[in-house]
Amino acid sequence: MSQLITIRLEQLRFFAYHGLYAGEKKAGNEFEMNLAVSFAAAAGIISHIHDTLNYATIYDMIKTEMQQPRELLETFLTELAELLKSQFPEIKHLRMSLYKLTVPIENFSGRVGVELERTFVG
Repeated sequence: MSQLITIRLEQLRFFAYHGLYAGEKKAGNEFEMNLAVSFAAAAGIISHIHDTLNYATIYDMIKTEMQQPRELLETFLTELAELLKSQFPEIKHLRMSLYKLTVPIENFSGRVGVELERTFVG
């Protein structure tokens, strides 16, 4: 018997230089990242870090990737999904969102974000 456990990292804030336009690449922007990653754990009580996904490692991976500028948020999320799956092959499902908090559109009020959801078979 197995159980599905989800680790969540929510409302992570980063300053980075992702963006399509020259002004975004030069000035940078504030971003908010949310992540939910699920894995199949053995039934019973989890009492060792080796039996779960280390959220400190996941955070460090996100932080490192945020410092690698991409033009598109979609690129960031798809590449991060591949890295996470490579580091943690036990991942069965993940859902991530990345929001740009200051949007370079005249008179725009709000934020823009992209969400990626992926299920891994096998």
